[in-house]
Parts: sequence; structure tokens; C-alpha cells
Amino acid sequence: MSEQATDHPGEPDGLERLWTPHRMVYIGGQDKPADATPGECPFCAVPARSDEDGLVVARGEHAYVVLNLYPYNAGHLLVCPYRHVADYTDLTSDEVVEVAELTRTAMTVVRAVSAPHGFNLGMNQGAVAGAGIAAHLHQHVVPRWAGDANFLPVVGRTKALPQLLSQTRELFAAAWPGTHAAPTTSTEDDPC
Repeated sequence: MSEQATDHPGEPDGLERLWTPHRMVYIGGQDKPADATPGECPFCAVPARSDEDGLVVARGEHAYVVLNLYPYNAGHLLVCPYRHVADYTDLTSDEVVEVAELTRTAMTVVRAVSAPHGFNLGMNQGAVAGAGIAAHLHQHVVPRWAGDANFLPVVGRTKALPQLLSQTRELFAAAWPGTHAAPTTSTEDDPC
């Protein structure tokens, strides 16, 4: 929602206001798990939802790709193992391979759909390293464009996103290789 300074009484300052009240949930920590158990973990809950409801873009045998609910940039994806594991060194060889393959495919799909100029890839291992949910490992795939970093995230702690997450998920899922046969819900009994 955008407002003009002239929409409210007082001294006009010539600035437009971009309100993103949904960000307060993240800033306030309201969606943070109560503890580090699989029962509280959002990355363990997502695979049981439909792809649309969970914002899942693609599913593999050992890991899946989901849109970040609080993205750094439009199209910010997370590659998560199904298994509730915190440390990269605790992944099985099959999980490591699939996380890497899904990350590579995610980059290819995002390039085809959104034409970013580059990417940030990374895992924050532990809360002190910036992991918002440290108990369940996840690989960030963040598309970047020249000039996408400005004062909003730095000063205003706000990010303007040009598209709804559901629309982004639909575009990425449609562009994902082999999606015509992809299930909409997990076939695993209890991935965590």
C-alpha cells in the first residue's frame, strides 16, 4: 500500500510511504518456533501441506524447495531437507547431493522466470550466524538485480516486493523441470 504525504494533515515532506505491516510478524518473532523440536518446526510442517498452501515449488526424495515467507528479495527460495537436522555435517550423502542439485535447478528456474543478474547462496549455521530457524538446516537461494539494495532494507527494515508469493510460486513451479508429474502433497509418512 502506498500513501502520499498529502494524504494526512501536517507538514508535507514529499515522501511516499510504503507500508508492509505483514513484516511485523517476522520482526516481532511471532512465527518463531517455541522450541527446536520437529513438532514446532515450520520446515517439518511444510511438506505435509499442499504445494500451493505451503508455497512449495518442487519436491525431491530427500529435500524440497519452498519460497521464503520473509524474503530478502523477490523469488527468495529455500532448499530444505525433509529430515529435521540442524548441521550441514549431519546430512547424509544423498541429502547433500539432492540439496546441491535442487539449488542448481532453482538457480536455472529463477534465471528463466525472473532474469536476475546474480545470486546469493548460503546457509546460516546456528542462531549466532543469523539462522532464523537454526534447528532445521536450509539453503538460501536469493536472486539479485543491479540496484536491488537501497535504503528501504537498510534504514526502513522494509523490502518492497513486486509480486505476491503465490504468484511467484506458480511461475517457478510451472518452470521447474518435470513438474507435470509432481505431487502436490508429500508421499512420506513423517519426514521429520
